[in-house]
Amino acid sequence: MQDLVDLTRYPLNRPGAPGWQALVDRCQAELEASGLFNLPGFLLPPVAEAAAGELKSLLRDNAFTHAREHNIYFKPSIDELAPDHPALSQFKTVNHTVCADQMGDAIVVQLYERPDFATFLAAVMDKPTLYTMADPLARVNVMAYREGEALNWHFDRSEFTTTLLLQPPQAGGVFEYARDLRTDDDPNYDGVGRLLTGEVETTLMPLEAGTLNVFRGKNTAHRVTRVEGARERVIAVFSFYEREGVLFSEEERLGFYGRAA
Repeated sequence: MQDLVDLTRYPLNRPGAPGWQALVDRCQAELEASGLFNLPGFLLPPVAEAAAGELKSLLRDNAFTHAREHNIYFKPSIDELAPDHPALSQFKTVNHTVCADQMGDAIVVQLYERPDFATFLAAVMDKPTLYTMADPLARVNVMAYREGEALNWHFDRSEFTTTLLLQPPQAGGVFEYARDLRTDDDPNYDGVGRLLTGEVETTLMPLEAGTLNVFRGKNTAHRVTRVEGARERVIAVFSFYEREGVLFSEEERLGFYGRAA
């Protein structure tokens, strides 16, 4: 771990130690207050640059380009809504994805498989244990967004999302969100519609290379704005679960990656 992470600032290698517990407590407080927390400089500066660099040719030559038109729900319709309701506005998302089975012993895969990483995240999320995903494609993904491309408005399916920014773009490509726009009991369709017509205040959160972000996006609408300039936005996405052996279905793999195996 010491060759990847700034353990002086983020002592993930000392579970239970006072510094480790202080970091967990701080992250929990930020998560409660803001629905997310960031650890800038989580990766050592040379490591962040190397992690992006070693995937450059893979992203250029072997990435799956996932382009789709969608609404914020990624569903063709919502029973309670008329087809022209603002909450069902259509957007375009485009990204270029490489999967864990393509990356070998890449830096992001090494980090993902370090037990101390999952132990730290489990403590922050107040879970007894978190497990790495068994799916050989989905466990770690790296996504690139090129000039003119974006990750458009959506809600996450999972309770929390863990990402690591490897390379910011020259401009644009900023994380934007509207916190707690809905609840598990209230879909707030009209509020979602107001967001999509520009009537809801949002938060913009630029990130620097090497920043770890943990985000609760199940009920918080969010997107990444359109990338500007020749430099790609490159980000790693890590999947953790409370049970062992989690796999995507063949349909999910085909939808996300264009292949089932």
